[in-house]
Amino acid sequence: QVHLVEAGGGMVQAGGSLRLSCTASGPTFSNYAMGWFRQAPGKEREFVAAINYRGVSTDYADSVKGRFTISRDNFKNTVYLQMNSLEPEDTATYLCASSRYMTFIAGGYDYWGQGTQVTVSS
Repeated sequence: QVHLVEAGGGMVQAGGSLRLSCTASGPTFSNYAMGWFRQAPGKEREFVAAINYRGVSTDYADSVKGRFTISRDNFKNTVYLQMNSLEPEDTATYLCASSRYMTFIAGGYDYWGQGTQVTVSS
């Protein structure tokens, strides 16, 4: 069982930045790929970014490429999502998840956090 807790959400104006974090319980964090997804009211869960277990391979949704950066610190059992140049369209609940392999498919993730709200005003 992996327990994931997100933090760092909030309200920001368009063009601003936020850094989300997701801390995992358990000693096997470094064995898992990690992903960030987001879900806005009335919309389906959307892939944002993923990183492999070593942190040397990453993947991004086209909508966030060049603006968001995913990284991880396996010593701290934490994955990060640095979000720059935020747009109102980025407003959503952001969730982290863990998987045995890096994927953009939500169904490939085994454990999910509760999410943290990001609101971007215009």
